[in-house]
Amino acid sequence: MTDTALTVHQTARPRGFPTADDFAFVESAVPAPGPGTALVENLYWSVDPYHREMMDGDFALGAPLEGRTLGRVVHSLHPSLREGGIVFHRQGWRTHAVVTPDQARPVPRFDGVPLSAHLSILGGTGLTAYVGLTRIAELRAGQDVFVSAAAGGVGTAAGRLARLMGAGRLIGSAGRASKAAYLTAHVGYDEVFDYHAGPVAELLAGAAPDGIDLYLDNVGGEHLEAAISSLRAYGRIVRIGTIAQYNATGTPYALRNLPDIVEKSLRMEGFLVRDYPDVQEELYEFVVPHLQSGRVTLDETVVDGFGGIVGAFLGMLRGENQGKIIVRADGAAGADSAAGADA
Repeated sequence: MTDTALTVHQTARPRGFPTADDFAFVESAVPAPGPGTALVENLYWSVDPYHREMMDGDFALGAPLEGRTLGRVVHSLHPSLREGGIVFHRQGWRTHAVVTPDQARPVPRFDGVPLSAHLSILGGTGLTAYVGLTRIAELRAGQDVFVSAAAGGVGTAAGRLARLMGAGRLIGSAGRASKAAYLTAHVGYDEVFDYHAGPVAELLAGAAPDGIDLYLDNVGGEHLEAAISSLRAYGRIVRIGTIAQYNATGTPYALRNLPDIVEKSLRMEGFLVRDYPDVQEELYEFVVPHLQSGRVTLDETVVDGFGGIVGAFLGMLRGENQGKIIVRADGAAGADSAAGADA
């Protein structure tokens, strides 16, 4: 283990799209754990769309950014955090972290399943899709589903999970034709349109001429308006994110068909995945056997080296990733073959 630690600080509030100048890498000595804590050397980091929203005021300037992270316990002063074990915590965007048992949980190891899955389909990304489909939308077999930003982390997880749950027609939107091709060839979508190809309402109507039952909204704006028009009576909208507004500097998009929510008895509900920790074990039970059998594969874009974390975040905002984007520490691959936390 190195004697030097790196953290990423936010240094400015972005106006519109963030730039690398809004961040700084800060070097310091590796912290020492105190009584009842443990030192974790981080191995995998998640960069997520919600980070952009928090940059406008939730993240303190001049302080390390938080984020979902997997790391190895290298020095422990608490019996529940054993040395050599792999843990999940949220003190991300740094190479090392000192955590308490309340801040970290051991990561179960499943034969044949890479650790990175705990930041993608088995982590908060997959849990978001799973909760949205099962708890909020109550998806039933045969129902037709539309997912915006379908090539992102939540979008690919939603596609795979909805297919496992017996969804009917599965429709997505993506920002590139190559992503649309990937989603139909590998993830299980029946049809995906490039939302740059025309008005979203027309593209969705063409992809789902008979309408949809459920919309998982990662975008908001024009996508949400189009989905409201395409939803059948008693349809459901699951609000997950509003990517369309995160970097916007002008007036937010004004929906023109809100009366349809009343006229068609639609239901729209948002949620925070952190309110559903009790569903995590259920997600493992549902997905892990399919990962082990090969029916489900990981949709991940991996960036090697902690020094690439800012670029990975900006690339994610530009839509350069396919599936969940994850940053991997140099040498982290060995953690998959090493003994980890108890399952």
